[in-house]
Amino acid sequence: MIHYALLFAFACFGLGLLFNLYRIFVAPGVVDRVLALDTMVINIIALLVLYGITTHSSVYFEAGLLFAMTGFVSTVAYCKFILRGDIIE
Repeated sequence: MIHYALLFAFACFGLGLLFNLYRIFVAPGVVDRVLALDTMVINIIALLVLYGITTHSSVYFEAGLLFAMTGFVSTVAYCKFILRGDIIE
């Protein structure tokens, strides 16, 4: 039963990634693109964790944590660039 739940979750998060990719290319503003990238990072983290559950390996959970930290820093950098025009003052 858990196998079917994992397949369903993989399909849902994969579909979410496709929707985010579409939103990155067809967005009215830069803020919408940054939000789509941030949501894409969250979906990729979910896929990593699901793959870790599937393979019974804890390495993917640690990779998800590293990816979460990198995604947070990149989102903050994008937002600071949008607000001020430069990242490092």
